[in-house]
Amino acid sequence: MKKKIITSAFSNLYTDQRIEKVCQTLHENGYTIELIGNDWKGAEKMQRPYSFSRIHIISKSLKTAYFEFNWKLYHELKRKADKNTILHANDIDALLPNYLIAKKLNIPLVFDSHEIFSEMPAVQGKMSQKLWRYVERTVIPKLTWMITASGSYAKWFQKTYGIHAVVVQNAPRKMNFDFEIPENNPKILLYQGAINPFRGIDKVIMAMHHLNNVVLKIAGDGPRKEEYENLVIQEKLQDKVQFLGKLMPEDLRKVTITADCGMSIEENGGDSYLYSLPNKVLDCIQARVPLILSNIPELQNIKNQFDVGEIIPDHRPKNIAAAVEKVLNKGRKNYLEELEKASKALCWDNEEIKLLEVFNKASQ
Repeated sequence: MKKKIITSAFSNLYTDQRIEKVCQTLHENGYTIELIGNDWKGAEKMQRPYSFSRIHIISKSLKTAYFEFNWKLYHELKRKADKNTILHANDIDALLPNYLIAKKLNIPLVFDSHEIFSEMPAVQGKMSQKLWRYVERTVIPKLTWMITASGSYAKWFQKTYGIHAVVVQNAPRKMNFDFEIPENNPKILLYQGAINPFRGIDKVIMAMHHLNNVVLKIAGDGPRKEEYENLVIQEKLQDKVQFLGKLMPEDLRKVTITADCGMSIEENGGDSYLYSLPNKVLDCIQARVPLILSNIPELQNIKNQFDVGEIIPDHRPKNIAAAVEKVLNKGRKNYLEELEKASKALCWDNEEIKLLEVFNKASQ
C-alpha cells in the first residue's frame, strides 16, 4: 500500500495545470491523493479523480490572506497527516506549515518550487520579500526532497541554498499532431498567460504599428489588463489587438492551435523571470506553433536545441515586429519538423518519470 500524499498550494486549484498534472500522475501510480487549496478569488466547480478541498479565506488583502492560509493550512495538515503521509508543498507560500508538520511527525516533505518566489517582481523591494527570503533560507537548506520547474531555477537554488533540486518542467502532456494548419487572414499572433508586468505585452502592442495583416490575440487576465486595454485605445489599435479574457485550459488549447506565431518575450524583471521556462512556450510547442522568444537562458537553450522560432535581440517594438515577420514569412509548416522533435522531448510523459522517482524515494 503506497503512502498518502497531501498536496497543498495557495491556489484555487482550477486553472493550476502543474498541480493537476502532478496529482494525476501520482494518483495513476497508486498514491492516495488529498489536494488542499483555497477559495481566494473564487472557487469554480471542478472534478478530480482524487480528494480535494479548499480552505475558506475571509481576508480581503493578499498580504493577510497569506497569513490566514498558512495558519489554517497548519491546522488542516495537523488533522489529516499521519505517519503514513508524504507532504507536498507547492511554492514558498505553502511551505512553512508543511515543514512544521513534517518535522513534528517526522514524515517526508517534497517541496515543489514553481518559481523563485522571493525574486518575483510583485514582491521586490517590499516587506513581503524579506519575509519570503526568511522562509527560504530558514527552511530550504533543511529539505531532503525538492523539485523545481527549470534547470536555471535548480542552479539558482543550488548556488543560493546549497540544495539539489530535481528539475520537473511544467510541460503539457504530449499532443498528437492531427489537425489542419489554418490559412489565417489576417495572421494570428498569440499571447497566452497572466497579464503581468515584464511579460513584454505592452511592447508587442506597440509592435503592432509595424505589422500589417496581423492580429494580436491576448488570452489571459491579470493586474495590467486594464492598463494594456487603455494603451490599445490610446494607440488606436483596436482593429489589431483583441483581449480574449481568461480561458479554461481546454478552451485555451483550442485557441493555441489556431495561431500562426506564439510569443514568450519576458523581460528581466528579477531572477524569477530571468531563469523561468514559461508554460506558454511548451504549450505552443505541443500545439506545433512557432514562437518569438526573449534571450533568457531557458529559451536560448530550447532555441539552441530546436529551431522553434526566432529570438528577439531586445524589446524595441520594431525589432519585435521584425521577429514576428520572420516567423510568419517562413510559415508555420516550415517549422513543423523541429516543433515535432521538440514536442517529443518537452512533454509531461518525460517529466513525470523524474517526479515519480522523487516520490518513490520519499516513500522509502
